[in-house]
Amino acid sequence: MALEHVEIPAINKFSSMYLQQREPVTSFFHYNIKNMDVFSKRLDDLKQREFPRTELVACIREYMEGLPHSEETLQSLKKLEENGVVVIGGQQAGLLTGPLYTIHKVISIIKLAKEQEKKLLHPVVPVFWIAGEDHDFQEINHIFIEKNDALEKIGYPERVVEKKAASKIEFTKDIMTNWVTDIFKELGETPHTDSIYTLITTAISHSESIVDFFAYIIMELFKEQGLVVIDSGFDRLRKIEQPFMKHLIEHTDTITSNVLAQQKEIQDHNFSNVIELSRSAANLFIEIEGDRVLLEKHGDLFVDKNRTISFTIEELLQILHKTPERFSNNVVTRPLMQEWLFPSLAFIGGPGEIAYWGELKRVFDWVGFSMPPVVPRLNITILERDVSKYIEELELNIKTVLTEGIQHVREAYWNSFQDQELHRLIHQAKENLFKNYEEITEKVVSLDKGMQPIIEKNLHFHQQQFDYIVRKTDQSIKEKHRVLFRKLSLIENALRPNSGPQERTMNLMYFLNRYGIEFIDRLMSEQYEFDGTHKLYRI
Repeated sequence: MALEHVEIPAINKFSSMYLQQREPVTSFFHYNIKNMDVFSKRLDDLKQREFPRTELVACIREYMEGLPHSEETLQSLKKLEENGVVVIGGQQAGLLTGPLYTIHKVISIIKLAKEQEKKLLHPVVPVFWIAGEDHDFQEINHIFIEKNDALEKIGYPERVVEKKAASKIEFTKDIMTNWVTDIFKELGETPHTDSIYTLITTAISHSESIVDFFAYIIMELFKEQGLVVIDSGFDRLRKIEQPFMKHLIEHTDTITSNVLAQQKEIQDHNFSNVIELSRSAANLFIEIEGDRVLLEKHGDLFVDKNRTISFTIEELLQILHKTPERFSNNVVTRPLMQEWLFPSLAFIGGPGEIAYWGELKRVFDWVGFSMPPVVPRLNITILERDVSKYIEELELNIKTVLTEGIQHVREAYWNSFQDQELHRLIHQAKENLFKNYEEITEKVVSLDKGMQPIIEKNLHFHQQQFDYIVRKTDQSIKEKHRVLFRKLSLIENALRPNSGPQERTMNLMYFLNRYGIEFIDRLMSEQYEFDGTHKLYRI
């Protein structure tokens, strides 16, 4: 095993410049994460503020009741209740933990928290904020499995028609168990399969919702690391949020104006905006008959986009007073709410999150908070021994594979194997055929116009025969070089699946099934640096 650092640019210019802490991007944030004293300065700033610590910890304790935990978990809660600060980040509750980048984010949160606790000599708690208020079930209801040298999307069969928050999406235990069983059949039997399968089915038996299922697995994997989790859609949390939610409702116009002004400044520096925001945006959702509805502000009324429902501000505040759990945040107000609740030493974000947090500086200023240091999460690619061997055999460059994939390599091999003379001869034969058929068609149609469809059908038949020769020849070449092309497919599926980074497609279950639950300990035992480089983990 070895951890290598590879220089790979971020997926967008904004995030790439942020990783390098270059202007003008750094001007859109309150802290420069390259400064040696950034976290000690942030700690001093947090000491000037008050947080609902007692209520928050009681809420987290209630939420985590029934989830796997350890003495380290209890210590983390005690730290937070007293004077601890947090490293926080979040993600949607993907099935079977979702894409690997979710796991990378958890590792990042834990690692930075432990690192800064040692450096600052101050308690730092790792907190994972599950975005249970999100309602895009299509983003989280599947995983990808390798079958027949290709990746196949395996979707969960139960449908969710309503725009329900993930926290409210309950599943049928038998259906989920059958789905998981089918996935493990595809993953194949290993010495670790029984224990991992048992872990997952135990999680199913202890869960009612999609978020419960996710939280149980995450805590089982990371409970010894002192991790704390909370669902943003947890009803008791909404009650704690009530005072600040009232503030957000009362100032929707100001919030939107500040974000739009910040977006304009960013556009003036030739960057594209990430947050889609109209001047009528209220930046809040309300639950209506089970659906999560995004509100807009038109005049003195709050309405849905189709204007089929409407509320005055007094009516919204009355609903908030009676049933705060009906309200939830959007991409703009969620960071503000998170900052109001938690003493955040740092926020861990991916490239997309970094870009949209940069659009929020003015609204953070307006609400009276400094945006926490935004630390890019660790980007990790796991390179297995057999895949590494194939890369060496084919003399490929690992950095090129990670950034560009191997389609160009496959095409180069294919072109070298194809019989170019045969393709030239068939192309020439087709051209001659077309020319001859033009003369035949002209002559036949002059005799009988009704014959044209027959001539065209005959021409099509001959074209198909030529194509058949090419297809059979290509099949023969593929079969002759089957081993080579299979190696190329395995490399691509492992490192550049679906033409993107491994972490956006692959799921943790593949690695747990192959290497056991100890795989998490192996990942956690590495020394990671938050230096913006890509981490290549050889196993």
